[in-house]
Amino acid sequence: MKKTLNIAHRGLSGLYPENTMLAFEKAIEVGCDGIEIDVQLTKDGYAVICHDEELNRTTTGKGFIKDHMLEELMQLDAGIKFGEKFKGLRIPTFDEFLEYVSDKDLLINIEIKNSIIDYENIEKIIYALISKHHIEDKVIISSFNHYSIRRCIRLARNIKTGLLYGDCIFEPYNYVQMVGANALHPEYNSVTKEIVERSHDNNLEVNIYTVNDEKDMKKMIDLGVDAIITNYPNLLKELL
Repeated sequence: MKKTLNIAHRGLSGLYPENTMLAFEKAIEVGCDGIEIDVQLTKDGYAVICHDEELNRTTTGKGFIKDHMLEELMQLDAGIKFGEKFKGLRIPTFDEFLEYVSDKDLLINIEIKNSIIDYENIEKIIYALISKHHIEDKVIISSFNHYSIRRCIRLARNIKTGLLYGDCIFEPYNYVQMVGANALHPEYNSVTKEIVERSHDNNLEVNIYTVNDEKDMKKMIDLGVDAIITNYPNLLKELL
């Protein structure tokens, strides 16, 4: 059985401000196998890394990312709400993140955040930047918007895709094949031994989110999942 991969959810987000370059650097320092990020678009069409559609929770900004120009977003603080000592961190652009990871041996899980706001052409913008940095073989694209994943598959079949879902879908391995994706990205509570085995029988990966408790991590490792997405890649590293 191959090793379960340790994917840092928004970087080492349990200990550092999520989706910041610092959180990504610290995740690499503790020995993660990959990094999961969330990509959205600014008003002027730039791809940036931030989980929420709104800026309020993680930054000093307010309102939706889609209503702000990139230049405006670059003025916001993306660290201070996590702690005073992180003051001065900012929202990374997708381009600068890819520049940073392009020479590293990491799997990059790019979640397209378009299930609430269906950003026009976001798939094309993301794929153009992947191509620019020549990392097609290092990425997997995921989304809760499965229509978006279909658009991704049409753009480039050589780039792996995964379907995010949070419910107990009946025979998800069959559904994933119908859509044409390469992997299931389920919420970990919905995963069973049968789902993992049947997925593997059909050459599908099972990459689960978001597992932060050691007991649950051990359970998922025992199930033989392909990757665990966690806020604490430092803890998972010790278990693996």
